[in-house]
Amino acid sequence: MYMLWIILAIVFLAVEFGTVALISLWFVGGSVAALAVCLLGGPLWLQVLVFGLVSLALLLMVRPFLKKYIDPKKVRTNVDAMRGKQAVLIETVDNLAATGSLELSGVVWTARSADGSVIPAGTVVTIQGVEGVKVLVLPAKQ
Repeated sequence: MYMLWIILAIVFLAVEFGTVALISLWFVGGSVAALAVCLLGGPLWLQVLVFGLVSLALLLMVRPFLKKYIDPKKVRTNVDAMRGKQAVLIETVDNLAATGSLELSGVVWTARSADGSVIPAGTVVTIQGVEGVKVLVLPAKQ
C-alpha cells in the first residue's frame, strides 16, 4: 500500500510542477502524511482520513499565504486606476441640477455625488467609481 502513496505524491507533484498554480501541492503533503501512517502500520481507513485532513488543512492554512507571494500584484489601469484618487471640483456637483465637473490628469470629467449630496466647487473630492462618462465622488476626508 505504501507504493500507492509514493506514486500519488509523485503524480501530484508532477501536476503542480506542470501548472504552477497551487492546484495539487496540498495533496502531496496529504500523500506523504498518509505514507507515514502506512509505514507505521495504520489501517487503510486511517491513511485515507489522514490524507484528506492533511490535504484540507494545507489548503486552508497555507494557500492564502502562498498566493500573496506567488500571484503578481494586479495593476489597475484606465478607469479602474481612477478609483481612490483625489481631485478638485471645478464646478459645483448637484445631482438634481445635473451639474458638476472636475479635472483629473488634464481631462475634464462630469462629476456626480456618490451619496446625492451637493458638493461646492473647489472642494477636494475622492473618486469612488466611474459610471459611463461620469465620475462618482465624495468629499475627501481631511
